[in-house]
Amino acid sequence: MHNFKELKVWKAGIEISKITFQLCRAFPSEEKYGLISQMVRAGISIPSNIAEGCGRKSNKELYQFLSIALGSSFELETQFIVAKEFGYITQETLDAVCIQITEIQKMIYGFQKSLNV
Repeated sequence: MHNFKELKVWKAGIEISKITFQLCRAFPSEEKYGLISQMVRAGISIPSNIAEGCGRKSNKELYQFLSIALGSSFELETQFIVAKEFGYITQETLDAVCIQITEIQKMIYGFQKSLNV
């Protein structure tokens, strides 16, 4: 088992969750049950799955939960692209968020490689 609260990748996931929530506050209210809901859930899914995987008994299980977190990061990245296309965020904001998401993706991938599964 790993102490997820000490992992940089988990902390980065928490940070992207906060950023997602903050940016979604400016979206139109009609997106509350649409894009906002999807984005907030995908953002929260990243650190949540890292934490859940760290609580599992084997590296194989951890690897699987990291895969889910990685998938959620790509989902969130796509949703930010959609948000930009709808005019809810600027290209500059999209670029900045995508840099952070890409870093998380690299960290998750590196963590997976370190498990030797």
